[in-house]
Formats: sequence, C-alpha cells, structure tokens
Amino acid sequence: MVTSHSVATARPPGAASRRRGAVLERAILEAALEQLSTVGWNGLTMEGVAVGAQTGKAAVYRRWSSKEDLVADALRSALPALGEAPDHGNVREDLHQLCRRVRAAMYSKPGFALRAVIHECDGETSERFQALILTGVTDPSKRLLREVVERGVERGEVRADAPGDLVYDVIPAMMMYRAKVCGSEWSDVEIVEMIDQVMVPLLRS
Repeated sequence: MVTSHSVATARPPGAASRRRGAVLERAILEAALEQLSTVGWNGLTMEGVAVGAQTGKAAVYRRWSSKEDLVADALRSALPALGEAPDHGNVREDLHQLCRRVRAAMYSKPGFALRAVIHECDGETSERFQALILTGVTDPSKRLLREVVERGVERGEVRADAPGDLVYDVIPAMMMYRAKVCGSEWSDVEIVEMIDQVMVPLLRS
C-alpha cells in the first residue's frame, strides 16, 4: 500500500518548493549576472546559468532563446540608478560625490557584468547592447554631469563655454579606461586627483 508518507519521500529533492513564474525568472537573471561578473561573457553558458539558478536548462530556454537575450534582460533589470544630481553648493564637491556613485555602480555585480559585455563581445554582438548601454549607463551619467556643470555656470564657478558632450565624456571615459587598462579601483585619492587635476582646470571660469 502506498501511503502519503511514502509518496512524499519519493518526490525529488526540492520538488515541494520548486520555483515558478517571476520567482524563477529572477533567480535565472541573478544567476546570469553572477556568471557574467565571475567568468565573463565568453565563459557564460545557458547551462551554467541553469545550474546557478538551480533549475533545468529547458526552463532557461523557454524564456530566453539566446544568451544575448538573457544577458540583455539581466542587465536591464539590475543596472543601478545614479539618482539625482548632487548639489552641495560647489562644482568640485558635486563632481566628487557623483564620481563616488559612478565608482559604486562600476564595482557592483551588474557593473562587473556590463564591463564583461563591453570588453569581451565582438563588434556584431556588442551592437545588440548599444541601446541598453546608452539608456542605462551613458545617458544617465551624462545627464547628471550636465546638471552639475550647468549649475556651476550659474554660480560663476564654470566658464559659460565649458559645457559640451566631450566634457561630459571625460569622467566616464577616464574611469572606464583606467579600470580596464591600469587595473585602477578608483580610490578616493584617485577621484580627487582626477577632479583637481583634470576636471576643475577644464571647467574653471
């Protein structure tokens, strides 16, 4: 005779708590971010993501037909927001606080994941992520820099002809370059040096 107890013990481990729907999707997206931040784009596999999410490979493929689609959704769901532009009464301090936020975003798990995509994808693949990078990273950071600089112009700290797209590219470009090429983790000292030696002279009234 089969008892309810014997049926329960015959179930596969974890069957009673099997995840579905949004809970399972979140676990898969988090596993994709973990893979990206540890083994990078080239090392990420759908099978590895399934293992990390403690689910079957079929559950991943039912939701995302390709690695590119999965990674795009994982990044889109997790990229940290930079918030509002800081306003401490002077452009130097505002830039300092903003750079600290950018550093925190760069060294978050989604930040590591995004850098893996940027630096490891070939040209054709990276084109699929350009809109995501623009809307999720580049545009928000440049918007905050623009607010900080334009507020500095209003206070007379920044010369009126200083604002421009190239100026707004300086901080993100330097931080990304030195993190990738020089292995910099952007200590507080390095941030201050960048602001005092590069940005303040560049903007000075």
